[in-house]
Order: sequence, then structure tokens, then C-alpha cells
Amino acid sequence: MTTINPAQLREGQLTYLVAEDLKMAASLLYQAYHDDALLMSIFQADKPDYEKRLRAAIREELMAFWEAQQPMLGVFDGESLIGVVCLTQPGKSFGPGKYWHWRLKMLLTAGYVSTMQLLEKERLIQEVIGGDDYHMLAFIAVSPRYQQQGWGDLLVRAAKAALDEEPQSRGLAVYVTQPQHLKLFEQNSYELVQELDVGDIRGKLLFQSRVQAQEVNRAV
Repeated sequence: MTTINPAQLREGQLTYLVAEDLKMAASLLYQAYHDDALLMSIFQADKPDYEKRLRAAIREELMAFWEAQQPMLGVFDGESLIGVVCLTQPGKSFGPGKYWHWRLKMLLTAGYVSTMQLLEKERLIQEVIGGDDYHMLAFIAVSPRYQQQGWGDLLVRAAKAALDEEPQSRGLAVYVTQPQHLKLFEQNSYELVQELDVGDIRGKLLFQSRVQAQEVNRAV
């Protein structure tokens, strides 16, 4: 696992999440993605128990990240988790070959249609970018009380620091459907690869290559 030095990024309590933090992280991500158009489509927001399916899916995703030792970074204000970013490392179970225990748990909690749509999203992303030798930024969220204070920018730069420490990764990818996320990543020199339709939702697939990340580092 990579080591992030908070002092290199900004003063603040930036750290890797531990098992005890996952419940807080799940609550934060639920708030951030409750009205996300893609997840509303995948988890059928027009049908009963949408909130239940979404909570279950986020919980299973975080548990899968934890079990696979994928980078999950959080920002704390005292004991309160105020921001989180989750990444998959190169070659680590991103895409249609996702591990079977994740599929089984997701099928039981979110249902067949939602699970297949999540896997299809990952397949499309992998098809467009090619290979799996890059980081994928899966989730990013900041508590509503702490937004517009630079914490989202800190989390994006923390992801870049993780890239810096894994020379086998050729960059960072993210699929964006929320306007505020698009602005955040564009400000951090992510470039549009392709507009990508997942079901009936159109999002933007962005990528920051290792070369671009190094140029950003030199400019800071």
C-alpha cells in the first residue's frame, strides 16, 4: 500500500481509512451519491427501496475495497470523517472480471439488474481506456458542511500522490456524472477521453496520465 504524507499536500488530518471508519465512509458516500443520475438509474430510484439498495451497494463496495487492500483515504475534523476518496490500483479487480464474492453479495443486496449494470459500466470504461494498468477513482465525497473549502481538491491531489508512488500505473481514470465533480477534476488537469453512455445516462470519462500528473506537480 502506498504511503501518503499529509504535510506534502496540505495541513489537515488526511489518512488511510481503517475498518472502524467504513461505516462513516458509507454514510458520507450515500449522501454524496443519493441523487447521482447514474446510480439512480442503476438502482432504480423510481421503485420502492431505492435507498436500501443504494446503501447496500455502497457498503459492499467499501467492504470489497477493504478486503482487496485498495487505497481509501479520508479527511478528518477531530473524530468526524468529512471527506473520502477511493481508488482501485492497477490490475486489482477492476472491470468485468470482478471477484466472485463481490458479485454474490451484490446480487443478494442490490439485485441482478443493478449488479450487471455496474459491471457493464466498468467493462465500457476498460474498453475505452484499454487494459487495466491504471488507477480508477471510484468514489469521492465531501460532507455538505465542509464543501467549498478546498477539501475536494485535497482528495484529488491525494489520489495523484498515490499514482506517484506506483510507477507501473500509467494514470488515473474517473467516470463523472455530477457537474461539481466534473469541474473539480478539470481544475486538476484531467482531460476528457470520451462521453460514455451507461444505460440511458451519459457521463464523461476523464483521464490524467502520469506525464500530465508530473507536469501538474512541477507547476505547483
